[in-house]
Formats: sequence, structure tokens, C-alpha cells
Amino acid sequence: MKAKIIDVPETVQSEPAKAFDATVSGLKDGMAKATAGFEATQTTMKEGMQKAMKTAEEMVAFGQGNLEAMMKSSQIWMTGVQDISKQMAASAQAAFDETFSTFKSLTGVKSVKDAFDIQSSFARSTIEKTVAESGKLTETSFKLTEQALAPLTARVTLAVEKFAKAA
Repeated sequence: MKAKIIDVPETVQSEPAKAFDATVSGLKDGMAKATAGFEATQTTMKEGMQKAMKTAEEMVAFGQGNLEAMMKSSQIWMTGVQDISKQMAASAQAAFDETFSTFKSLTGVKSVKDAFDIQSSFARSTIEKTVAESGKLTETSFKLTEQALAPLTARVTLAVEKFAKAA
């Protein structure tokens, strides 16, 4: 038997081809959109990672600056305390020397009036020197505190400026 060839109109033959072409075209468009979306996501993630790394680097640098400020403040404080201790030791030595000198003077007095005059002069001198030394010590302590806090105050000011910009 001989197979019969059916004449199929061209429009019927081209419909599956058009559908196939449309499917391929849709897949290409979908792949292009997916690729573009992936690239956009990849770019966004890369930018996010760069920002995170920059923020981490800034935080490390800020922390290092804080540590350096603490170290500098501690050095200033320790040096100042040593200076104040030396001042106090010198003042105590001078007071001891004056007390000893007064005691020597008292051992050689010939009258109660002379002893009273020496003792009064010693008391007045001691009070005057104590008030003067106390004033110096207070002033030196305030200056030391101000100097020791200066590096820390600068860091707090910097932190406030950074956080104000971020907000």
C-alpha cells in the first residue's frame, strides 16, 4: 500500500514552529532577566560587603584611637602624680627641717616669752605655708586632671561628631 500524502496547509505547519520559537524567545528573555537580576543582586551584595568592610575598618581605627587616647591620658596622669608626689615630699622635707630648726631654737631659750615668740612664729609660718602649699596642690591637681582628660575629651567629641553624621 502506498502511503497517502496529506496536504497540510502552511499555516498549520508553521504554528508549532512559531510556538517553539516563542518558547525559545521566552526562555531567552527569562534567562536574560534572570541574569540581569543575578548581576544586580551580585552588585548590591558586593556594595553591601564593601560598606560593611569599610565600617569594620572605621570601627577598628576608632577603637585604636580610643586605646591610644587612654594610653596617652594614663601617661599624663602618671607623670603628673609623680610630680605632685615630688612636690609633696619636698614640702614635707621643708616642714620637717623647719620643725627641727624650731625645736633646736626652743632648746636654747632663756625665757618663757622667747619660747612663746618662737612657737607663735613657727605656728604662723606653718599655717601660711600649709595654706600656700594647699593652694598650689589644688591648682596642680586641677591642671593635671584637665591635661589627663584632654585626650579622652577629644575622642568623645570625635565620637559625637561621627554619630551625629550617621544619624
